[in-house]
Amino acid sequence: MSWSDERVELLKKLWGEGQSASQIAKELGGVTRNAVIGKVHRLGLSNRNGSGGGAASESAAKSKPAPKAEAKAKPAAKPAPKPDPKPAAEDKPAAAPVSRVKQIIPAGQPLPPQPSANEIDPEALAKVSEIEKKAKKLTLMELTERTCKWPVGDPATEDFWFCGLPVQSGKPYCEAHVGVAFQPMSSRRDRKR
Repeated sequence: MSWSDERVELLKKLWGEGQSASQIAKELGGVTRNAVIGKVHRLGLSNRNGSGGGAASESAAKSKPAPKAEAKAKPAAKPAPKPDPKPAAEDKPAAAPVSRVKQIIPAGQPLPPQPSANEIDPEALAKVSEIEKKAKKLTLMELTERTCKWPVGDPATEDFWFCGLPVQSGKPYCEAHVGVAFQPMSSRRDRKR
């Protein structure tokens, strides 16, 4: 199915009349509801006006981007005088997503610090150290339903492997790694203090 000019115009008309994507898909024939939603989005018709008029909806959709452009220009002009703390608050949400982006660590570089050892039961840590000496050191392709899937080392290096010992029933890890991975909430909370 291709979107001919006639079909696009009919889509715009029906959308402007307030019909649902399902109704429009049925009217057009040979197109799914999701295809209609995608085309509406690409045409910029996704914000409907409550009036239901086709021309009014289209003009409202076309006029909305202009105020957004003006709104973006105004905060750039206001920060110089800073008479009101509100513009500074408006700038903060725009900067926040950038700071949330985690840096990608290149292969072979050390990983960032993991949870501290005091968050894990010392007995469980000792048991893990002993068990990892006996581990089968499997690769990802060697893992099965019955082998412990606990990763050891940095995945970006050649010295990375999985435990491979028999798993505890109903768990993805062996007994020692289950002791580290599945701890009661109260005991974890107590060790953090």
